Amino acid sequence: MKSSDSEQGHESLYLEMNAYGEQQLPLHTSITLFLLSYCDCRSFHVFLVSAQAESGQPRKGLVPEGLGATVIQVQDLPVLVKSCRLPAVLDTGGRFCRAGLAVVLRHIIGRTCEREPSRKDVEALLGFKKTCLKACAEVSQWTRLCELSIPSAVEEFLRLPGDGDPQVPAAILLLERKLAEPVKVHNDDKIRRQKLQLQQKKSSNSQKTSAPEAPPPEDGLELSTALAKLSEAGVQSPSTRGPSDIRKVKTTELPPLEHVFAEGLYFTLTDVVLLPCVHSYLASLQQRACSKPVQLPLLGRWYHRVQEVPGVRRAAEDCGIAFLSPQALGSGLQQGAAVLAGVEPEPEPEPEPERESGEKTEVAFTGGPRPTMTKLKESGIAAVFSPHPCPHWTLDWESLPAAVNPTEGKMSDVRALRKRQQLNNLVAMVTRLARSGDTVVDFCSGGGHVGIALAHTLPDCQVVLIENKEQSLVRAESRCAELGLRNVGFVQTNLDYFTGSFQIGVALHACGVATDMVMDLCVRAGAAFVVSPCCYGYIQNTLKFNFPRSQKFSDTLSYKEHMILCRFADQTAVQLPPDRRSIGKQCMGLVDLDRSWRAEAHGYSVRVMTMEPDSCSPKNNMLVGVPAGQNFN
Repeated sequence: MKSSDSEQGHESLYLEMNAYGEQQLPLHTSITLFLLSYCDCRSFHVFLVSAQAESGQPRKGLVPEGLGATVIQVQDLPVLVKSCRLPAVLDTGGRFCRAGLAVVLRHIIGRTCEREPSRKDVEALLGFKKTCLKACAEVSQWTRLCELSIPSAVEEFLRLPGDGDPQVPAAILLLERKLAEPVKVHNDDKIRRQKLQLQQKKSSNSQKTSAPEAPPPEDGLELSTALAKLSEAGVQSPSTRGPSDIRKVKTTELPPLEHVFAEGLYFTLTDVVLLPCVHSYLASLQQRACSKPVQLPLLGRWYHRVQEVPGVRRAAEDCGIAFLSPQALGSGLQQGAAVLAGVEPEPEPEPEPERESGEKTEVAFTGGPRPTMTKLKESGIAAVFSPHPCPHWTLDWESLPAAVNPTEGKMSDVRALRKRQQLNNLVAMVTRLARSGDTVVDFCSGGGHVGIALAHTLPDCQVVLIENKEQSLVRAESRCAELGLRNVGFVQTNLDYFTGSFQIGVALHACGVATDMVMDLCVRAGAAFVVSPCCYGYIQNTLKFNFPRSQKFSDTLSYKEHMILCRFADQTAVQLPPDRRSIGKQCMGLVDLDRSWRAEAHGYSVRVMTMEPDSCSPKNNMLVGVPAGQNFN
């Protein structure tokens, strides 16, 4: 199988098959197949992975015939793919894996556009600035909704008994609410002024005639703008700037835009993901013949409108999706206001971050860190830093190949020196813990500075680089190829999609809660960890865990008090006054003490220490933890 894949130059796409038997595919699989058909993409060898010892083919019509999909068993998966949750794509060399729904879907779009640059409709799926579903589920509500919440909620709904009137899933209600929110798109000010002009024109015409005014067409300008985007001609800009009275209207007084598609006016990857999920939910409702109609008018309108997008009906037919007619859905999805009272939406983390564009979410609070630090001190809690076991250990940078040295990247000499010093600290601790044959995972690896140094230093160990930014991982792969390293694997994925076994986890400056996610993954795997946290100000509650992390800190501090520590832990920059940096360092130590106690509750021994020299980074803490039964060397 591997040789034929390599010879034909096709990547391998692995999809889960029989979570529900042969009659229905898992939604992540259906979504991926739907996108493949919509893009008419034939760039992959498709493998349907069965968890059962004996399984047949899925029901005919669920998988597009032109894909030539092959059924395999879990034990036949390549090692790197077996370490990830499906769906996953493996390159022809077998060393670069992309895993997770959003990552795989964006990769399919990228491959389609590479082979067919004329497919502007496919490129447009990535949305403005090509960021659609790019951010991970921990920080993007849309990714969380599309990748996790709605697929899992619908699949749970499908498993419910067929009798009675089940409650509408909270994730579906959340989607209905989002469809009711005003639309924000690039250049929406111009479109909203056009809408105001049309509204004024209609009002003027109605006053000139005695006949009653006909109801305006549904969505009006929004729908025409969306349809123009889907046409070959694209959106046409108005030839004039518009009347002066329209130009003078304040932005806050302009009429809001209404949804045509899920995220706004334009058909994107979000709609592709939602369509198989919403269809499965609506089809199940129809089969149940519920006595009480479900009031989701906006979702019903979206469901019928998205079918009119060119290529959608053909892709749906290829994947066995038989769209329901408006009559079949019943009046509950066609008219009236949504009945949402009494049903709670999906709980959101506090506060809700939305950082796809990279901006930092500010959390409002009053007061400085001293009252919080005093409160901890009165409870006998103080930052403790262990001595560095090998403060003068260093890699022999002069003799190392150039591609190992971070100076090969795009950074100044001063920054490169600090990066080498940081690497000295992490590599020193990992080499003390590693044994021949171990797997070392470099989480949030970026361009691979840590992982490449480890792979070169520990040739008897397997090193896996995990990063969600494709360009960074591609650069790391290029450096490894230059070095001839054969003990490195690359996984582009969000942290939650890596499920493999390993002995040591390492992360240099994993941002905010990413450090906590790495430590949790290590604890679940029973692996040692060497991590240097960063961006303490990004720390906040998520759907998976809350802060403070440890029981003793939770008994002493509230969430907002812990946030004060995190905010001031970021104030360690060299340009700040020494006393302020000292407080920042203490806050860093307290936040990391809370993290270490969380790991110790699972039997770990953890040391919090300062990297040497401490000038190597303003974020110079390093946490080293080993599971029960393992000693620090």
